[in-house]
Amino acid sequence: MSAAVAAAAAAATMSCNSARSGSSGASRSHQLQEGLLLPSPSPSPPSPISLPLPLSRYESQKRRDWNTFGQYLRNHRPPLALARCSGAHVLEFLRYLDQFGKTKVHSENCPFFGHPNPPCPCPCPLKQAWGSLDALIGRLRAAFEENGGLPETNPFGARAVRLYLREVRDAQSKARGIAYEKKKRKNPTPQQQQQKLQTAGNGTYHVQQGIGNGGYVPRNVLSNEAAVLSVGDVPVFN
Repeated sequence: MSAAVAAAAAAATMSCNSARSGSSGASRSHQLQEGLLLPSPSPSPPSPISLPLPLSRYESQKRRDWNTFGQYLRNHRPPLALARCSGAHVLEFLRYLDQFGKTKVHSENCPFFGHPNPPCPCPCPLKQAWGSLDALIGRLRAAFEENGGLPETNPFGARAVRLYLREVRDAQSKARGIAYEKKKRKNPTPQQQQQKLQTAGNGTYHVQQGIGNGGYVPRNVLSNEAAVLSVGDVPVFN
């Protein structure tokens, strides 16, 4: 008797639940038809992740140079803000880098003064090569303006810095017996221009639209850079 009552109660409960679910489904369908409920939107496909393009060797070196100079200013006694940096502070930085140089610069009293290939070692000091310093100043000058500095207040373009680099070039040229000659840019022949135009699409050259002639002129973006050494946590240049 009790089993029959329990079975009847269970059957009644199931029928009641099915009736509720049926009425709920009918109500939802009616609301969809009336525009009261909106169907859930289908998930959108994930957007592709765009990875930043890798920096060129020149840009990477320029960033390291800029970070090194910023660390030098922070370690300066007293600490020096970039806005108060002048050409004199740039000269201090260049002389500071001389202690990490690897270029032998003979003194005037050295018997190998002016000798490009001395036969044996001498006690003359090692310094930064003029070419390394010149390239370093060029990168820092560009980085200063890229980081919000004004060209007219650029300490790396100060006249004192240009004169110092000229003196270093002349002194090292005499001491090492090496003539630093500025390379003259040769005008390309028509055959070379045609060859550059044909190879412009292989990634070696960036192509920009020409002005006036309606054509395209290849622009080579490869550049030389100085080697970077690591002394402690401060990269230095040579």
